[in-house]
Amino acid sequence: MLETPIILNKQKIKNRVMKAAMSEALGSREHAPTEKLITLYRTWAHGGAGLLITGNVMVSAKALGEPGNVVVEDERHLDLLKTWASASKENGARCWMQINHPGKQVFKGVVNEAVAPSEVPFSKDLQRFFPKARALTEQEIITIAEKFGETARIARKAGFDGIQIHGAHGYLISQFLSPKHNIRQDQWGGSLENRSRFLFTVLNCVREAAGTDFPVSVKLNAADFLKGGFSMEDSLTVVKKLAGAGVDLVEVSGGTYENPEMTGLSHQSSKREAYFLSFAESVKRELPNLPLAVTGGFRTRAGMEEALSSRAADMIGMARPLAVYPDLPLKLFKRNVDGVTMDRKKTGIPFIDQKAMLELAWYSLQLERIGKGKAALPQMSARKALVKAVIKNGTEVFKKRRS
Repeated sequence: MLETPIILNKQKIKNRVMKAAMSEALGSREHAPTEKLITLYRTWAHGGAGLLITGNVMVSAKALGEPGNVVVEDERHLDLLKTWASASKENGARCWMQINHPGKQVFKGVVNEAVAPSEVPFSKDLQRFFPKARALTEQEIITIAEKFGETARIARKAGFDGIQIHGAHGYLISQFLSPKHNIRQDQWGGSLENRSRFLFTVLNCVREAAGTDFPVSVKLNAADFLKGGFSMEDSLTVVKKLAGAGVDLVEVSGGTYENPEMTGLSHQSSKREAYFLSFAESVKRELPNLPLAVTGGFRTRAGMEEALSSRAADMIGMARPLAVYPDLPLKLFKRNVDGVTMDRKKTGIPFIDQKAMLELAWYSLQLERIGKGKAALPQMSARKALVKAVIKNGTEVFKKRRS
């Protein structure tokens, strides 16, 4: 079952394993793909996954999520993008570019200004890491949506096989969907129809710019898991609308920086591997023909096969396991292994551990090693990763970025 091909918008994916997006932060100072990034994706392509989803590619250099983001807002880096796409498609893999705008979820010092649907701050303990954001004007909202379309057009020209619109994890589209963070009184806020308007405007711009025959996925939260936030009921309604709009694949995830459920913080005692499988099952009951990818928690072939055979998922999304074992899909196909164990990375510093901030840094270091042509280091300690991350942030995060 795991090795069975799937057709998405007439595009054949050779198996059901999807390398889900991780923010690699391996772009150059000019926000272009680097040799490290190209090497990383070539390694994943030869690791056996049928579909690779890139990490955050930003639609504007004025809206970076973090240092090292690749930005595609014009064709200045087209040759490098072509090289990246070509390397990602070796060994018969497909590669879809994930495109994103961080909104206000951008660390201090990375951009000159943060923007959001509304001037709503994060919780106090988190807001200290982020600049105060101003509310977007209506014209700015439309312009950003058009930027998504332009990025999709360039991605197709560069040779990528499809696009994923990032609508999850607390970034700009997710902020618009959330009644907690979107308190606008115009057509972009209020009712769920209005709060989802930005997502569907982005989708329309992508379709118009890249063509209806170019596969488009949307990554969406099952829920934000925040009081007053985007709920599972809201999400199911939006998924139904996405299905009606002809989206080729919906990837189910969940959580935001405020409550990072995508890292599995509250799922440690669950008997089921996948964090959001129950929500996926509820989607499939109403939309059995909608191609669905589920990401988060899969660790064993048996768990993956169960999700596929029950039709709860059509594709198995894996992220962190492939940051440490990039050839895990091949090993699963050959039955050299039955799965992997991924321990939580803890420093003993409660705030860092509770917010999973160190987790991100630890895995980012593994991606960088693979990009250098080295093997990942599963035994790297959490504290060593923290020290390395602090050193890197001290030299990069607070440098003024080119706008």
